[in-house]
Amino acid sequence: MPTFEEIAAFVSDKPVATAVIAVLGLVGLALLYFAVRIVWRGSVWLIARYVAVRPIEDILTIVAASIATGVSAQGMWRFSGDVLGLNGPLRFLLFAFIEVAIITSAVRARRNMRENFSAGIDGIAVWALTCLTAVLSSMDARSLPEAVFRLAAPLVAAWLWERGMAIERHRIRGTGRINWRLTPERLLVRVGLAEVSDRTASEVDAHRRLTRVALAAKKAKALREGGAPERKVRAALARLDKAMDQAVEHTGLAVDQGRQEALLAQIAALYNTSALIDADPRVPWERDAEQEPVPARPALPPALVELVKDEDEDIEVFDTTPQVVSTAERAALMRSARVYWDRQIAKGIVPRTVDIAQEIGVSLASAREYRALWKLEPQAHALIEALYQQHGIVDTGAFPAISDDGRVLTKS
Repeated sequence: MPTFEEIAAFVSDKPVATAVIAVLGLVGLALLYFAVRIVWRGSVWLIARYVAVRPIEDILTIVAASIATGVSAQGMWRFSGDVLGLNGPLRFLLFAFIEVAIITSAVRARRNMRENFSAGIDGIAVWALTCLTAVLSSMDARSLPEAVFRLAAPLVAAWLWERGMAIERHRIRGTGRINWRLTPERLLVRVGLAEVSDRTASEVDAHRRLTRVALAAKKAKALREGGAPERKVRAALARLDKAMDQAVEHTGLAVDQGRQEALLAQIAALYNTSALIDADPRVPWERDAEQEPVPARPALPPALVELVKDEDEDIEVFDTTPQVVSTAERAALMRSARVYWDRQIAKGIVPRTVDIAQEIGVSLASAREYRALWKLEPQAHALIEALYQQHGIVDTGAFPAISDDGRVLTKS
């Protein structure tokens, strides 16, 4: 490094060159400033766009997977030089083709996950290529520890990628992982070292002792009713007596009414096991008319009791002879009947056949024909249906509608 005196001598001897160097230095500093500024802004944008929005575990996964991929690429660098004999630019261009393929397959698998909810063949390719690069890197190792390390690095990267995909799959599909049938908890429950429920130790012990009493009672009863030898019956009764003594001593059976009922319930269930053969369980969706009686309808109003007994033929009509009218007169009578019908329906009244005949002056047969046609319309049908639902009256043309207050609606 030149001394201060040498720099001063150079400036005094070559002022033009010194000025040019100073200008170039300032320009270089300005360019360096702008380059650092661009890099800084780009880094801030990348962090805000891709890093800040991700959970910390995803960021750590990417960092760790990148380091593991770098270790694998370093092994492939040595493999391409020592085994394949590649040198110079060719070695630089070709040494990491498997790592590039792994990254490409991982990106495609993530895209498939977001579009098709499955990693597909690209997910399998990630693991296959990872195992391939791990094996190739370890083949050029100089020792067993180095070989193990080079085998582990790509597999660690693939595992981290797989866990990231699992989180992505759960986030997109909203489904959890599978429930394994063989777990430590299930094994502990199976061997009797753990409980499925949150019962206390005293509750578990009391339940087992009561169950032991119920089973001993069932065995003794079966032996006695089956005509077993006296020796077996006495042994069964002795076991029952011993189980009962322990239950009274450790569960408070003599004073605890709840446990007494529990014991009796177990004994009742065990004694009547054979009744399950004759059980007739009901299908949940099968309806039983006997068990679901039709609700009773309200009684008819007094004003309708006598009217229900009447029929169309019993009502006097002014003119019972068949009408012989022209087509124009028939159309006019039908229009008048229609006007009367609409006016009564608007009031909430379903006119009877006799009402139409008396009001318009048509025959009973014509009135019945008109009514049969018009009662199928929505408003009239709703009134007739309400009459049936409230009072159980089937419309025959002789029965009127009834208002909520019980009045018979036959006349306007």
